[in-house]
Amino acid sequence: MTRDIKKLAKEIRKEETSLPLHHEANFERLLLAELHQKKTKRISVKWISIAASVAILISVCSLFFLKNEEEKILENIPVKEMTLGTISPEFNTIETYYVNSINLEISEIEIDNSNKELIDGYLLKIAELMNEYTLLTKELNTKGVNNATIDALIRNLQLRLELLQQLKKQLSQFKNLNKKNDELQIL
Repeated sequence: MTRDIKKLAKEIRKEETSLPLHHEANFERLLLAELHQKKTKRISVKWISIAASVAILISVCSLFFLKNEEEKILENIPVKEMTLGTISPEFNTIETYYVNSINLEISEIEIDNSNKELIDGYLLKIAELMNEYTLLTKELNTKGVNNATIDALIRNLQLRLELLQQLKKQLSQFKNLNKKNDELQIL
């Protein structure tokens, strides 16, 4: 049942087909309605793409601006340096005890011309220990909290207190010796 399409097309053309009644009038009416239809205003794709580009540009610029402002704010905030006392309340108690004891021992030292050299020698050793304590604190901040650094910080405070206590003993011995010498000179 295969038929050639060309033959079918010729047969259909030969047959006269009549159009339905009022077909032409209906076609004209629809055509005129379509041509004279009010055009709705469409926002063109061009304007939408321009608006989207501007919005993206503004958001990217504001993102970079806010990020730079945030970095500037963070740079201006001072970083709190970690010390032995900031690690835990127990270490804070230990540090406070030793610092207060050291300050008390220093305040009780009586300086005069006769013991100035002895005191200066001890104060130089204590100053070296204080510099070492500062270095250990920096190490604590850079390397983080570890037992060796904490032990070294506590031992440093203990050594300073022991040195001051030794100084105090030597000063009292020196004072007693001077009293005995003065008594012998009087006799």
